Amino acid sequence: MGPRTAVAPSKEMKAVAGCGGQERARLRSSSDGSRYSRRGVDLSGYSSSSSPALSNPKSVLKRPVSTEELQTPGGPYIKKTFTIVGDAVGWGFVVRGSGPCHIQAVERCGPAAAAGMKVCQFVVSVNGLNVLNLDYRTVSNLILTGPRTVVMEVMEETDH
Repeated sequence: MGPRTAVAPSKEMKAVAGCGGQERARLRSSSDGSRYSRRGVDLSGYSSSSSPALSNPKSVLKRPVSTEELQTPGGPYIKKTFTIVGDAVGWGFVVRGSGPCHIQAVERCGPAAAAGMKVCQFVVSVNGLNVLNLDYRTVSNLILTGPRTVVMEVMEETDH
């Protein structure tokens, strides 16, 4: 399968079967993961108005984390690998930050959630390419222009 091009900002919505067999609306995202919505649609926490509303929440991180801290042997982070197969709407997660990027949001019942991805994980690699020192726009572009199946390595803080 050839490269997948970035999705232009769109207000298009698609009804899909949600968790537990319920129908729900999935929103198409812009290339940087921002969401667009229409009035009257249940967005589970996203704002809506008569015109498309852009949701840009504050960072989910409790404190800044450096790439050196993530790579410290014996540190409080473990590496996980996810294979995420995108659907007609996308992959179901939002990347934010810069050197390192982190997972800002994961769509409930989307492809990323099904693979086990969670918020606050740090992106280490995308399809084998180390992205620890890249910004979220570059990482998003790698995902959007790559194959439909994305292999991502992330670092997750261990529970102490």
